[in-house]
Amino acid sequence: QVQVVESGGGLVQPGGSLRLFCAASGSIYSIFSMGWYRRVPGKERDMVATITCSGTTDYADAVKGRFAISRDNAENTMYLQMNSLKPEDTPVYYCYAAVRTREMTYNTYWGPGTQVTVSS
Repeated sequence: QVQVVESGGGLVQPGGSLRLFCAASGSIYSIFSMGWYRRVPGKERDMVATITCSGTTDYADAVKGRFAISRDNAENTMYLQMNSLKPEDTPVYYCYAAVRTREMTYNTYWGPGTQVTVSS
């Protein structure tokens, strides 16, 4: 079994910053990629940022230049530094990990989500 948990969400004013944290644990052999998605209620989940095990990153156009993703391969953890936050950055943020387990299976695991609210 693999567990993924996010933390770091909260309430912040427009222009402020937050740092989200994600940790994967359990029967992990390796993690190919990790990333963040976000979803506004009633809509599909949208990609925010992803990072591979080699450090290649990808960002949604809406967050380029404001968000930065990083990971610690040894600890199976990941961060999302969010700066210059806007009200439209407000939905629930979900972390995922694309994992090769010790049992040599391949799956993508998702965390339960963390709420980010950008409001004055």
